[in-house]
Amino acid sequence: MKYLDSIHSPADVKKLDAADLPKLASEIREVLIDTVSRTGGHLASNLGVVELTIALHRVFDSPKDKIVWDVGHQIYTHKLLTGRSEAFSTLRQENGLSGFSCPRESEHDMFFSGHSSTSVSEALGLATAFALDNDKHTAIAVIGDGALTGGLAYEAFNNAGRSGKRLIVILNDNEMSISKNVGSVARYLAVLRTKPGYFRLKEHTESFLQKIPLVGRHLSDFLFRVKTRLKNLIYKSTFFEDLGFRYMGPIDGHDISLLTAALEGAKTIKAPVLLHIHTIKGKGYDRAEKAPSEFHGVSKFNVDTGEPLFSGPNFSEEFGKFLCEIAQKDKRICAVTAAMSLGTGLEGFRKAFPKRFFDVGIAEEHAVTFASGLARGGMVPIFAVYSTFLQRSFDQLVHDAAMQGLHMLFAVDRAGFVGEDGVSHQGILDTAFLNAVPGITVFAPCTYGGLKHSFIEAIYHRSGAVAVRYPRGCERTFTQPTEERFSPFEWFGEESADCLLVTYGRLHSEALRVQETLLARGVSCAVLKLLQITPLPNEAVLSAVNAKDVFFFEEGIRSGGIGESFAARLAQQSAHPKFHLTAIPDEFVQHASVDAQLARYGLDYAGMLSTLEENGYGAE
Repeated sequence: MKYLDSIHSPADVKKLDAADLPKLASEIREVLIDTVSRTGGHLASNLGVVELTIALHRVFDSPKDKIVWDVGHQIYTHKLLTGRSEAFSTLRQENGLSGFSCPRESEHDMFFSGHSSTSVSEALGLATAFALDNDKHTAIAVIGDGALTGGLAYEAFNNAGRSGKRLIVILNDNEMSISKNVGSVARYLAVLRTKPGYFRLKEHTESFLQKIPLVGRHLSDFLFRVKTRLKNLIYKSTFFEDLGFRYMGPIDGHDISLLTAALEGAKTIKAPVLLHIHTIKGKGYDRAEKAPSEFHGVSKFNVDTGEPLFSGPNFSEEFGKFLCEIAQKDKRICAVTAAMSLGTGLEGFRKAFPKRFFDVGIAEEHAVTFASGLARGGMVPIFAVYSTFLQRSFDQLVHDAAMQGLHMLFAVDRAGFVGEDGVSHQGILDTAFLNAVPGITVFAPCTYGGLKHSFIEAIYHRSGAVAVRYPRGCERTFTQPTEERFSPFEWFGEESADCLLVTYGRLHSEALRVQETLLARGVSCAVLKLLQITPLPNEAVLSAVNAKDVFFFEEGIRSGGIGESFAARLAQQSAHPKFHLTAIPDEFVQHASVDAQLARYGLDYAGMLSTLEENGYGAE
């Protein structure tokens, strides 16, 4: 890599000749495709911002100038240009580079990221801090058109536009969600308005007019109104200018020289600027360009064919199949997603039942409240959402779901560890925050059959808000039959066992293996599997009273989790066993494989067995 190998910091980008920059972009794309094919990650979005990232580091002085990437899944080129190229092969691997922006890794990463629509708020905060400190550096937010479906972005635009602060927001439009400006005049003016000289002339003209005695201000305002009306006729888009932004673009986001000129121009403006660029998601890899959604977030794949190296049934797909089956029979069933139809297994439903499928964009808060309206109208809405994104709608869960007593369902995908996706995506908090909300019922199946039975129970035999949480990936192998019908809890082993293991979700398979080992060693051991975890079934708690020791293993946060609730309920009994809780401590979980994460927190077979041996059960 002749050019990429010479880049050790953003300063090196500035040293390259302009003619060499497209060659650098080509090398970067080669590295992106090769690396992500081996590690998995976000491919299409990163391929689309290669030239933009080069231009940003060409014009600005990171980290003194602050670049904030929305979501952060398109930050790979930024990592390559900020001293992390030699470690890039460790992307998403344990103790390697994060798949998102990460201040721990580099001073060039401003915030931990992983959720959408936050960049403008963060950049405005930075710009305000600059102003308060009389610092002349620039805050830049890079936000995609998809992130503009999130309401937080508009709250930030509303405040930023009237702040008067020096702030650049780059709108990366890769789906043409904003109407295309047509015609040669529009193209000419778009290019003209990116030139630094244009803004210097504009500023000097306005200053000169306003100094004319008596009529200067009126003349300046009149010319501004005329210019705005003329521009409206050509561009047909003044939304951002109405909010107080200086609008630039749209321009080609793959033309480095044009991008550089535009950024230099925006840099001279002492007011909020919206630079609208158009890019091709997946650019440089034909398969990703043709199917950008499929190559947004990918597992390891064959570069030549684009096919994943590992495939097979998983919980998301099984949920999607079941929902189609039940929706065929029940016309009340509606599916809601927040821009995640592929990830949550809803593509089949979308095609089969388009009138009952609702993609609300990256707007989890709206999704929950919208679903409450569907429920009030007599429908049975099912909001399919990743656990990490459900966090964003906590107030709506309380106020618009549980408090209303409406019958609505939550399909909580990616519950528990999600592996290499990183610290922002681990689904370890939903058990605790759902457990805190009155009126919500939560099921945690560990098999595909249990998933189906849980939804049937939730739809037809329960009232109010019901969540069904399930892990990423496929079901595990079980040493004993389980979840062949719906039951709030199941007992495995003798009722008089001294040692009792309590689990829910995929940890049940690990617990059964431990039980098998202990029984072979002559230890009296039973397993209690919880399917309903909120509210805890009273009978399940009472069934544990006769054991001498209860070992609760939980793939969720300890504070406020199900284990602590179980312990509190046990303690209310006059006679109760000694209680041992192994759960995720009060910390954020770093990226690694799911198996490595389970092992790190003592939640796999070896960790469970070790815990029991340390407490006198089955030590060899």
